[in-house]
Amino acid sequence: MNYTRIFNISLLCISTTLGFIPLSHAENSIFSQVQSDQKQWVGQPAPAFKLQDQNGKWHELNQYKGKWIVLYFYPKDNSPGCTQEANQFKALYPQFLKNNAVVLGVSLDDVKSHQNFSNKLGLPFPILADNNHQLANQLGIVRNLGITKIAKRETFLIDPQGIVIYHYSSVNTQTHAGQVLADIQKFAKGK
Repeated sequence: MNYTRIFNISLLCISTTLGFIPLSHAENSIFSQVQSDQKQWVGQPAPAFKLQDQNGKWHELNQYKGKWIVLYFYPKDNSPGCTQEANQFKALYPQFLKNNAVVLGVSLDDVKSHQNFSNKLGLPFPILADNNHQLANQLGIVRNLGITKIAKRETFLIDPQGIVIYHYSSVNTQTHAGQVLADIQKFAKGK
């Protein structure tokens, strides 16, 4: 018997049993859902947070009012991609400061892990410990890896009024810091 015929008969049986949903509609729904999720925060006030950095100092969203905030999430301290991304932000950090911007790295690691990571790399900016997943859950970027959870590698650019104006859901660790800096400069000129 022809496999194509068996497949078509199987599809027909499934379709009539479950109700026919055209494949193109299902694909469009999936893609539009992804696009919708990615744009969910753009134009919205950034969620309030209160998190400790690698030195135990508390940071809150409202203390940065009037500044651009680069809230970049990364999966794990000391992993190759996260180290590369942190070093890119470190190299451009003086430029971020000149453009009235603060860089805040965030992962689900604890303060002690952040302290070791920051000291090892000599990071000049705060990395926040979201080990209770408070902020990452609010933003919908927690990923389950078996028994452990990590934050997805995503960044939120927050304007001086506290509004999320860009959500980077796809990040290249080699070029991301430069891209964010260029975007801040572009958005600042437009204001």
